[in-house]
Amino acid sequence: MKRYLHILLLLVFCILFSATASVADDVVRIGTEGAYPPFNYMDKDGNLKGFDIDIAEALCEAAGMECEFVTQSWEGMIPALLAKKYDAIIASMSITEERKKRVDFTEKYYQTPARFVKHKDDDIEISKEGLKGKTVGVQRATVSANFINDNFGDIMNVRSYATQEEANMDMTSGRLDLLFADAVVLQEGFLDTGPGEDYEFVGPGYTDEQWFGEGIGIAVRKGDDELREAFNKAIKQIRKDGTYKKINDKYFDFDVYGD
Repeated sequence: MKRYLHILLLLVFCILFSATASVADDVVRIGTEGAYPPFNYMDKDGNLKGFDIDIAEALCEAAGMECEFVTQSWEGMIPALLAKKYDAIIASMSITEERKKRVDFTEKYYQTPARFVKHKDDDIEISKEGLKGKTVGVQRATVSANFINDNFGDIMNVRSYATQEEANMDMTSGRLDLLFADAVVLQEGFLDTGPGEDYEFVGPGYTDEQWFGEGIGIAVRKGDDELREAFNKAIKQIRKDGTYKKINDKYFDFDVYGD
């Protein structure tokens, strides 16, 4: 009888231990794009690099999780998360009300404005009248695309691209009058490069919460509260212990976290 009782207790212990096991016991798969410099991109050797990648690695270390990256095209990012191709998205995804209907988000880990870019020789005023008939390039399925379509889609020709790099190439080829995207992405990935030296920002920065949300966060599947809170705690930790600033200063000369 004691033998059977011992086996029963052992089984109960195993079940309870399994039910309360931490996310740190498993490999957490991180989905990212790899085509959005300086936040995430592939280097010449095919390795993932960028601010998102360094932050993700720091968060995983702080949370005691083993993480691996999975690349995914931007348009399929949320569908692939829901299909369990990976467990979280760390790919400069804005926290918006529309996306909250499908996924849960952590607190933000950075926040930057969106801006227009034009050729230095072009005289373009950022107003309803000044933008009428102009052609603007945006990346598909982004908050920037939503903002342009909702606010200027009735007066501008809007061309959508799979990646920001494709939009930048069409700009230098003369097919576009303007680009519209995250200001840091345009600065680091275009204006500071050879092809972008003849271009400049024009107009204000846009951070309207209706379109740009509450900043950039980590997306997880609905109800995955354990993983979401593990990342939230890790964000606070790397902000506090100086890890975040070290990564920030590697890429930017300002605090990308925002207000």
